[in-house]
Amino acid sequence: MRRTRPQYTDKSSTQTLRQGIEEFYAVNPHLTNPSQMPPDFAKILIAHDVTHVILGCDTDMYDELRLLPLCFLTSDFKFRDYLRERKNPAVDVMYKDLVKQHGLLWLYSSIFVVLPRLLPQVVVMWFKTRGTRKYYPFFDFEPLLDRSLLEIRSCFNLLPLL
Repeated sequence: MRRTRPQYTDKSSTQTLRQGIEEFYAVNPHLTNPSQMPPDFAKILIAHDVTHVILGCDTDMYDELRLLPLCFLTSDFKFRDYLRERKNPAVDVMYKDLVKQHGLLWLYSSIFVVLPRLLPQVVVMWFKTRGTRKYYPFFDFEPLLDRSLLEIRSCFNLLPLL
């Protein structure tokens, strides 16, 4: 049975970022909730989950794979930051959550199936974001919590990408 897409994935959602995050955890109870982790450990987890909400990405494989390049292109979190944070044990928790939910075979076969469809989209994203200088804050998102997703997406010129 197919579930309904969460409201935060709607391009024009007027939920606040805080409400979107609450919905994200409500519809994804299988994910490790950062609020149950030590703050240093949880930092990358919550930032990743907030990015799902800001960019309107669900947790299916297409959106998971789309999230990283879209994040690099639209936030102040860049590839060099990813390489540094990749050593954080919390990144392994995110990977293990995916494997636990679906299994290794699903994970890698899904990547193989999704990549041909995603790669042209990444090129389009790159062209649409060239020259963008206003990046949303990846780690320092707290000032955005009580703003609507539509307002955040408009402010950081994310709507053409969603």
